[in-house]
Amino acid sequence: MAAPMTWKRLVFSAYTPAFSCVFTRVTDRFFRTHERRRGSTVLLLAPLLAEADSAPLASSRPPGFTGVEGLHSRFQWMADHVPAFRVPGGRIRILHSPDEFYQTMKARIKTAKSRVVMASLYLGTGPLEQDLVDCMEEALERSQEDHVPDLKVSFLLDYTRGSRGKHNSRTMLLPLLQRFPEQMRVSLYHTPDLRGLLRLLVPERFNETIGVQHIKAYLFDNSLIISGANLSDSYFTNRQDRYVLLEDCEEVADFFAELVGAVGDVSLQLQPDNSVHMMEGMVHPYKGNRAEFSASAQRRIMEVVNTARVRQSMLEAECSDILDSDRTMPNDTWIFPLVQMKPLGIHLDEQVTQRLLIEAGGDSVVYLTSGYFNLTCTYMQLVLGAAADYRILMASPEVNGFFGAKGVAGAIPEAYVHLARQFYKKRCVCQLGQQSRVHLHEYHRPNWTFHAKGLWYYVEGRDLPCLTLIGSPNFGYRSVHRDLEAQIAIVTENEELQMQLQQEQEVLYQSSTQVSNSTFNQPDRHVKLWVQLVTPLIKNFF
Repeated sequence: MAAPMTWKRLVFSAYTPAFSCVFTRVTDRFFRTHERRRGSTVLLLAPLLAEADSAPLASSRPPGFTGVEGLHSRFQWMADHVPAFRVPGGRIRILHSPDEFYQTMKARIKTAKSRVVMASLYLGTGPLEQDLVDCMEEALERSQEDHVPDLKVSFLLDYTRGSRGKHNSRTMLLPLLQRFPEQMRVSLYHTPDLRGLLRLLVPERFNETIGVQHIKAYLFDNSLIISGANLSDSYFTNRQDRYVLLEDCEEVADFFAELVGAVGDVSLQLQPDNSVHMMEGMVHPYKGNRAEFSASAQRRIMEVVNTARVRQSMLEAECSDILDSDRTMPNDTWIFPLVQMKPLGIHLDEQVTQRLLIEAGGDSVVYLTSGYFNLTCTYMQLVLGAAADYRILMASPEVNGFFGAKGVAGAIPEAYVHLARQFYKKRCVCQLGQQSRVHLHEYHRPNWTFHAKGLWYYVEGRDLPCLTLIGSPNFGYRSVHRDLEAQIAIVTENEELQMQLQQEQEVLYQSSTQVSNSTFNQPDRHVKLWVQLVTPLIKNFF
């Protein structure tokens, strides 16, 4: 018995993304010899040491602007590619703490009448998560007091993360699915890149590196929370993230409900007996043809995006100067939903983000934050080649979500330190003399972890941000190439909303210190030699 166990440990301990490509190539040839099109798993698993990012959208930036229409004209190019929703800025509220995020969700679930839609990487299994599930159960029970219950609850989670362990996201939701089968839907997205022998050999805690469902959108009737936070106790207590509530914005809520529904349609459906199956007529993500799954999923999801884009364009042409129904609140804000699903051939968020970075002028300031500092090569090049000032906020080692983890995962904070040092000291900022324009900051907060991501965009001559990106992407390789991501660009002339965004940015950055050369000489920034050697090989997988 000792020999087989030793062999298994050797395989798992030696597992690296390099083996991922080898396993995928072997299993695709063995199991799918008839697949000869370019959509195979091998080609969709991006190369380890090189990136092939999409070209940014062509620039057509006007020389200046005034007022909301000027702001819209400056960023009108987004509406050529994604839906544009005009909403009153007074209906948008920034949430500032994990507890406010959690309490707001519970309150909205309790009052929901028609729909609750929850898209997340996973649902945790602790008492706080159970309270959230109990709120849904109470809401469903109340809806059944009517002869025709209207409330529908839909969950979209990742299959690999949601199935980890015996007690997991699936077992948390099974009681609801069993009690309310007509009102409850649980969809588990499975990446098409985890298949064949690769799926059998990669350990449970490592299979997420291949790709996951990463969208974080929480919808209650016609109100919506967009965030980077998952449904887990730390995100409700001491894990700092970002959260924006769009109150009574029906068209935006409809779009995200349809988007989550479309991803759910191409996902595995959880059954009351804890089994899963695909909807009739859908291609299986890891048993079916890789190219066919990607193509059918792309068609289904882009149908939602393109239909909304055309509808909103026509609506804007008809009533561009009309105020909202109560005639008291101006529609002074634009919402642009950005979707990134590279395994399915969808890369709208990547293109928009690249153009925003390109067009940041010399008098502009961009505050950019990521819980995991691992910018793609293209994003790094754009930041270093731009004229704008950049303030980049990242997690210090002690607030990294992997700090103190057991095994190999415990070395991940060191890997991020190594990447930050390479960016700041050895390759980019200092070497190019950019220290006065590109500033790195580290977030510090005792007994907290840091997971905030997004950016705040300040245009020339303005002290308040007019644009923010908020949602699930981290600006890293995984966000661009492996996972399903979504965020929104908020463009606003509403001064109250701008002040909320300013306050949000200030609170985060006030808990940080600026990085200098001496930062990386501190004892807690020491990176072991083996971590330095391995990081270039695995950086595209975390």
